[in-house]
Amino acid sequence: MLDQAQIDTLRHQAVAARGLLIDGATGPSEGGQTLDVISPIDGTVLTTTAAGTRDDTARAVAAARAAFEDGRWRNMPPAARKRILLAWADLIEAEALALTVLGVRDNGTEIGMAIKAEAGSAVATIRYYAEAIDKLYGEIAPTSPEFMGLIHREPLGVVAAIIPWNFPLMIGAWKLGPALAVGNSVVLKPSESASLSLLRVAELAFEAGLPPGVLNVVTGRGDVVGDALARSMDVDAVVFTGSGATGRRLLAASSESNLKRCYLELGGKSANVVFADAQDLGEAAKVSAGGIFRNSGQVCVAGSRLLVERAIHDDFVAELARAAGAMSVGDPLDTATQSGAVNNLTQLEQNLAFVETAQAEGGTLYQGGERLLEDTGGYYMAPTIITDVAAAHTVAQQEVFGPVLAVTAFDTEDEAMALANSTVFGLAGGLWTANLGRAHRCVRAMKTGVVHVNTYGGPDVTVPMGGVGQSGNGVDKSLHAFDKYTDLKTAWIKL
Repeated sequence: MLDQAQIDTLRHQAVAARGLLIDGATGPSEGGQTLDVISPIDGTVLTTTAAGTRDDTARAVAAARAAFEDGRWRNMPPAARKRILLAWADLIEAEALALTVLGVRDNGTEIGMAIKAEAGSAVATIRYYAEAIDKLYGEIAPTSPEFMGLIHREPLGVVAAIIPWNFPLMIGAWKLGPALAVGNSVVLKPSESASLSLLRVAELAFEAGLPPGVLNVVTGRGDVVGDALARSMDVDAVVFTGSGATGRRLLAASSESNLKRCYLELGGKSANVVFADAQDLGEAAKVSAGGIFRNSGQVCVAGSRLLVERAIHDDFVAELARAAGAMSVGDPLDTATQSGAVNNLTQLEQNLAFVETAQAEGGTLYQGGERLLEDTGGYYMAPTIITDVAAAHTVAQQEVFGPVLAVTAFDTEDEAMALANSTVFGLAGGLWTANLGRAHRCVRAMKTGVVHVNTYGGPDVTVPMGGVGQSGNGVDKSLHAFDKYTDLKTAWIKL
């Protein structure tokens, strides 16, 4: 159980200005430029972070390259790297509540979700990859007896990891865990809207014994630090979670520099399909509400399109609206809150603009659609349901990344699958049915990286997370994530 008194104590702790972390040392950016950290809880300035420059980024890349080339990390026996990563996870776990509160003050996720999805997830992920690293074997090819074909798996070199603001610790660990486990060096660029918890976690890595230069953190603007990483001739791969527009810029920068690999998770417009034969429609409504309105809809796999069989449409939408209306929206550091703050004012204004566009295009505002608690100075929005949404409507085609649900009725299974696949995205989806055959047919038919069946959300680190189409390429989580961070080398030996 979360202790509200402890949370309230932590929420009032002063947060020191934060610098860059390069080659094991913290310091200011070149010229001392800083960025204000504005808390979405109340709109106040929480602290400042260093505004990294292109030269700062180059220094971090150089430190990472030197660490990789001299082998201080990659040449450690896997069991030795494992011990350090496990010690790192232990340190994160020991500070889990403090890290979570710091992160909530920075990005607005409700504490009940954040304690599990942020610090808790990061600990589990780092331990998973630590335990896996001394169990990755090479291969011997089944060739003729005159030759031996050996297949080695080797680290790439320098990895740039660009992390979003919605779940910085969780998504950061998805990148850092496998990248570091196999021996790469990393330059980490957190979102300018959520850097604080990742900076602290990086410090803990060095306390655990990670050698200097193996992990470097450069905070700052994406169009400066992120672009510099993408254009660096000494970065071997960029891993990124965020918007499609930024993903395209990263790909362009890669093509204009050293053709570095870009692994991109670019969000989605996930369809949550409810059939009339679902076993428990009340449970489906409750879980579906959480699947779009938790964390104010700021979840890449959020079920932001609800497709409901017409026979149950009106009753199901009413039930879902009741579940949404019962959710407590407000102070994310209150343990009773079920949906916290929108991360920033720009995002909130964008969410509200989507609601206006949806109505102008023929959608019906069924519930919500307004800013809440404006007098607090924070950024809060009511869970919003828009019905009568056609497949071509903007709110059905573009990712809102807010608590806005687009509802469309369907009559047949084929129609439902056509609607589910009617966007350029392919990250996740869901379906509710008691028919086992239908479940398998729909899993195959939905063009997504993840399909939830009779639930929404919750897959752990043991399974891959990634998209198809314009939701990106490559996967986070599971043993398959190692593929992004390693090269295969063949040794062909005549005996």
